Amino acid sequence: MHAEPNQPLSIETSALVKRYGDVLALDHVDLAVPRAAVGLLGPNGAGKSTLLKILLGLSRSNGGTARVLGRDAVVHGRELRMRVGYMPETDALPDNATAADFVSHMAEMSGLPRRAARQRAADVLYHVGLDEERYRLVKGFSTGMKQRVKLAQAIVHDPELVFLDEPTNGLDPLGREEMLELIDRIHRQLGILVVLSSHILDDVERVCDYVVVLDGGRVVASQPLHVPDDDSADLHVRVDGNPDPFLDTLREVGLEARPAGIEYSSDEFVIARRGDQTLDAIRDAAAATGSPLRLLRPATRSLEDLYVDSVGVGANGARGNGRGAAT
Repeated sequence: MHAEPNQPLSIETSALVKRYGDVLALDHVDLAVPRAAVGLLGPNGAGKSTLLKILLGLSRSNGGTARVLGRDAVVHGRELRMRVGYMPETDALPDNATAADFVSHMAEMSGLPRRAARQRAADVLYHVGLDEERYRLVKGFSTGMKQRVKLAQAIVHDPELVFLDEPTNGLDPLGREEMLELIDRIHRQLGILVVLSSHILDDVERVCDYVVVLDGGRVVASQPLHVPDDDSADLHVRVDGNPDPFLDTLREVGLEARPAGIEYSSDEFVIARRGDQTLDAIRDAAAATGSPLRLLRPATRSLEDLYVDSVGVGANGARGNGRGAAT
């Protein structure tokens, strides 16, 4: 495993700004992403591709800082690219090369000696399921096979972190599932950190531990994907009438409530669970203040809930078209 205790975060940015003329592509992006399998989500124009280019040291920001694996993406760009891999969304594979020749060439470009590069290419192509096809020309490959070649070249130099841009693009359901299994194995078994940029929420939920959501060049969510079970989750409540006396009573016993989210009505709240007595305290507060409880359930949320709650929200808190597809 690459990750060790006390190692730096996988990604850190501070007030990161990127402009293309009058277009503000990244608007003071602050991130502190742990060493994990990370999903990067956001609608078209959210800034995902721009962020990836800066983190890879391929584009310079107009302000702020970006660090990957503890290295400045600009100052240590060349060194950093030796420690990370990149699987682009678009195809840029040489049609008249075999998979073995291409992946071996990419290994040599990363600094491996020729003999070691050939052996490493063979090992990685076996790992991604292209052992028998490694001497075939790439031009005869299916979309799924080309995606596997792209994945192989991204990890052939044994990087600490790999950026994957739409790795299931164009795949049928079986190919998509096989690709996600490969990505999961790369992280869980080989210990390679993963940043998965995808427009498919299910893909992120399938393999990632942490999610970053961008919208309009801003970070609108950055958090673990862990969904607690019903017995440990916070509690979602709604009461009839003015909720203030009910909430004040809860505060007196050390329970704080926060708005349930903009997809819910204004009289719905989430109360942080504080042990086994939380349910009793909520019941007692409702009875003491004459506030009928109309809803009391675990406040578990899916990735879709998080995405809908985050994307399309302007500075005034109004919702945009939050249910559009993530891209």
